[in-house]
Amino acid sequence: MKQNNFSDKKQAFLFTLHRMKRLKTLKLTICAVMILVTLNVHAQNAVNWTEKQLIEPSELANIITNRSDSVIIISVGPFNTIPGSIHTGMAGEKEGLKKFREQLNKIGKNSKIVIYCGCCPFEHCPNVRPAIDALKEMNFTNYYLLDLPHNIKINWIDKGYPVAPQ
Repeated sequence: MKQNNFSDKKQAFLFTLHRMKRLKTLKLTICAVMILVTLNVHAQNAVNWTEKQLIEPSELANIITNRSDSVIIISVGPFNTIPGSIHTGMAGEKEGLKKFREQLNKIGKNSKIVIYCGCCPFEHCPNVRPAIDALKEMNFTNYYLLDLPHNIKINWIDKGYPVAPQ
């Protein structure tokens, strides 16, 4: 009887040990997947502009109102909100990026360009990064990103800056 009891305890111990190993493997796998997903998200949301390339909404509104500077404004998002801006469509989509590049081909490389999207916070925006990449690839030297860290409504419309008629 004692030998049987010992055998049962040994079986239970081995079974528990096996389950612990499987659980440990599962935990490690989950951790590895989470790390890879996190790295991928950060890679997609990498900032490809500098702080100096951000233009404040108040500054652009001033330029528009006073017509004090020759600037080309391009909407690379879903809306054409700012007066005088050229709407090329969403640069995060193939057709929108194509239209954006076609528009850039009509502009001098040293022209002052301001791009904006405003669909959502920068870290989630699918449009500004492809547009900035296109400007870099096409050797533009004087381009800026309108600083809309939240969206066009909060950072432009709600502040009373000029809005294009719809």
